[in-house]
Amino acid sequence: MDIQLKDERLEKRWLILVRSQMKVASPLAAGVGSLPSSTQAFAATQAAWRFYNNDRISLAELVEPLRNYVREQLAASPTPFVLVAHDWCKLRFPGHESRRDMAELSHETDIGYELTTSLAISGENGMPLGPCEMHLKAKHGMLSTRERAPKAVGHLEQILPTMEASDRWKLGKPIVHMIDQEADSIGHWRAWDAAGHKILIRGDDRRVLWGDRRTKLSEIRKELQAQGQYRDAGPAQYHGRKARLRVVETTVILDLPARKLTKTKRGKTKQVSIPGPPLEMRLILTRVEDEHGKLLAEWSLLTNVPAEWADAAHIARCYYWRWKIETYFKLVKSHGFQIEDWLQETAEAIARRLLVVSMACVTVWQLLADTSASAQQFKTILIRMSGRQMKRTTPFTAPALLAGLWTFLSMFDTLEEYDVNALKALVSKVKLPIPLINSG
Repeated sequence: MDIQLKDERLEKRWLILVRSQMKVASPLAAGVGSLPSSTQAFAATQAAWRFYNNDRISLAELVEPLRNYVREQLAASPTPFVLVAHDWCKLRFPGHESRRDMAELSHETDIGYELTTSLAISGENGMPLGPCEMHLKAKHGMLSTRERAPKAVGHLEQILPTMEASDRWKLGKPIVHMIDQEADSIGHWRAWDAAGHKILIRGDDRRVLWGDRRTKLSEIRKELQAQGQYRDAGPAQYHGRKARLRVVETTVILDLPARKLTKTKRGKTKQVSIPGPPLEMRLILTRVEDEHGKLLAEWSLLTNVPAEWADAAHIARCYYWRWKIETYFKLVKSHGFQIEDWLQETAEAIARRLLVVSMACVTVWQLLADTSASAQQFKTILIRMSGRQMKRTTPFTAPALLAGLWTFLSMFDTLEEYDVNALKALVSKVKLPIPLINSG
């Protein structure tokens, strides 16, 4: 894969840093790892500090290896489109309130950074491919992987500029933009559709025109369910439980005015109606049921994706895959890299490290998705090295593979310097209360 930083020295340092992040960090040791090579741990820490605080290395430059990987994966895939999930995540640093560039988030005592991520996901199998764009809201504005950082605006106001910027990512496939229920806004849908973008949104229970009558989405759901219109769309997982997806599709027209809150001259807030053209959308009603038919979750999905790109069952599964961006945040925050315990002192340094960490995420995701015999054997070895007990139904997870990868890389680096027999001989000369190695 092409890395393309400013010079070869920086490219080598980037690769070393990605490898040094292949571990599950702990709150007490959330810094950069040091493999047992000839480099001293302090020297590795200093090199990482210089890289993350190097103003010559732009975020736009660091996102390119991630985009290159996404392009390569999509070029080898038969999928007619790529999914891009947009979401937001608060990053708080308890105990580190002295950072001077943290922003006020929801209120004056809610201090931290806000991470905006646009994650590419395979439209074929739901494999997370990598973040293609990131913004980090700090006290003095937005840091961005875009050449020109956007203004700090509301979540939904960020989406259209990101959609427009996505054309410059050159992913080689049409993009379907996915957003959760926060994006239930007919005014924004009209703007996105008018600009020619394909969207997949989870809607609220709104009134629409269905055939010749106006009704709520919940009433459409009840009527189609009573008619037995739902069809099986295959297996799924729901919070670790086996489940099934069931779907039904119909067409609706959104013709009611959009509603927007504005401030009057006296500083009060009032709601105004903004009329717009009728918008025809595919309504895909989805049920997630357990093995006994009990309802676990249900969604009302609205999309303008052409039927020839994907049928109702595939669209339902695409939204099901939107959860991958939540697992990315989880891996970054609490189940892998412990970002809220990092000691980088500025938003710029945190953002650079986060883009390096994201390549470590991408590496683990590819390994997790690889079902070849060699990959299965390698993953089994990594799980053994991680020391973790896995469920029979879930033999591999990203955090467990990360833990195993660190042990593997440490072992591999050690064996580059020491012979196995020499290590055994060395250990045998050290007096310990129990033997570390089986004598047999």
